[in-house]
Amino acid sequence: MSDSNSTVNVRKSAGAPATVISAKPVVLSAPGRGEDLQVRVSAPASGGDLPVIVFSHGFGWSMNGYAPLADFWAAQGFVVVQPTHLDSRTLGLPAEDPRTPRIWRFRIEDLKRVLDGLDVLEASVPGLGGRLDRSRIAVAGHSWGAQTASALLGARVLGSDGVPGEDMSDLRVKAGVLLAMAGLGDDLTPFASENFPFMRPSFADMATPALVVAGDHDQSHLTTRGPDWFTDAYTHSPGSKSLLTLFGAEHSLGGIPGYEVAETTDESPARVALIQQLTSAFLRGALYPEDTGWKTAVASLEEDPSPLGKLESKVL
Repeated sequence: MSDSNSTVNVRKSAGAPATVISAKPVVLSAPGRGEDLQVRVSAPASGGDLPVIVFSHGFGWSMNGYAPLADFWAAQGFVVVQPTHLDSRTLGLPAEDPRTPRIWRFRIEDLKRVLDGLDVLEASVPGLGGRLDRSRIAVAGHSWGAQTASALLGARVLGSDGVPGEDMSDLRVKAGVLLAMAGLGDDLTPFASENFPFMRPSFADMATPALVVAGDHDQSHLTTRGPDWFTDAYTHSPGSKSLLTLFGAEHSLGGIPGYEVAETTDESPARVALIQQLTSAFLRGALYPEDTGWKTAVASLEEDPSPLGKLESKVL
């Protein structure tokens, strides 16, 4: 394993700093993919029975991105697994590559491959052996990664005839966080309809508990609608769902792809901190029903005299 071990001190929302270990690349065999799957694994240096978050990056990114989320979640007691999808700029696949039209499916298969390969991952990271709780698994993703993650929660892709495609949900996944998740395909621009036919989600069967995070200034060139497009995953899905709408946030939601990265147009450390805290509290509450941190976080936001966003929830 090259560049395998590093440690970083990340301060929890309360208490002393927690040491996080990070290992990359951990390689999972991937026959039929064209190349093996590389992932990064981040975890607290101590503790056992650790819940798992599998994170899907946005277009062009890789396992090296989203440190503000991965570091924080790991410091809060989660094992965070970040695969590098085939669209990553680090791989440089040309547009004419025969896999390109199916990258959206390869992405979903990447997440499932991670779940299938938890034994390999656990054995490959020094000090991680025997510390994972395989009964508490969540998925998360940003932008295209959110659509990827949503498939494991029960979302499906509509065909050209409007009929939902294959059910790719995974019963091992108990909760999800969908950050800047694309909305319904009926509202795509002509460019998006032509180039991204897979961006026609159906949320009718996405019943797994999830937190949807949207920015009220996130205006996408892929849709004819406004920022409310990014709330569709909440509006049109059944089951237990929560929606965090961030005031003034654009597509990077304040800077979650990384520290001081070029694509962040709305840099806001305070907004990122709120996302860190609320996503962590939501996932812990979803995976551990007895945990009260989510209720406390919701109450704190509601009582804030100058809130950075608003929360709403439903159970259908």
